[in-house]
Amino acid sequence: MHKIRVIESTLGYPQKNRMESESYEGVQTYMDMKDGSLIAVQPNKDDLMSQILSPDNLNRAYLQVVRNKGVGGVDRMDFKQLLPYLHEHKSELIESIRIGRYKPNSVRRVDIAKDNGKKRLIGIPTVVDRLIQQAIVQVLSPIYERQFSPSSFGFRPDVVRM
Repeated sequence: MHKIRVIESTLGYPQKNRMESESYEGVQTYMDMKDGSLIAVQPNKDDLMSQILSPDNLNRAYLQVVRNKGVGGVDRMDFKQLLPYLHEHKSELIESIRIGRYKPNSVRRVDIAKDNGKKRLIGIPTVVDRLIQQAIVQVLSPIYERQFSPSSFGFRPDVVRM
């Protein structure tokens, strides 16, 4: 189950020894409440993927991307061009995600002026990548949200700091 791995440094001698699991299966434990007791829940990976790729979830993700508007990524496709693209490529897009072959595109780098006169570099993903990211967030956020500390506010929609 475990093996010792020696990490070689650029100088050719061992830098660090550490135990590593040969697999990550069963490492993450999800907890839930049932009848007032904590129980361990192991979500089925295939079930999560089917939830992410469900027509309802993808439609909600599409509507959110359109509501957010935004400019195109490296491919320059904007949100108005997303629906025609999906009509033509939906099946192969979903299948590439399902079989693990989907690769997100590079992000478009843009300098944005800040109030103090300096610039901030931001990355703009393609609208297709934003759609997929949104579909994933919609399924995974409710799972992880219940595990976050009540005093953690970063990147958490609908959580208001009192």
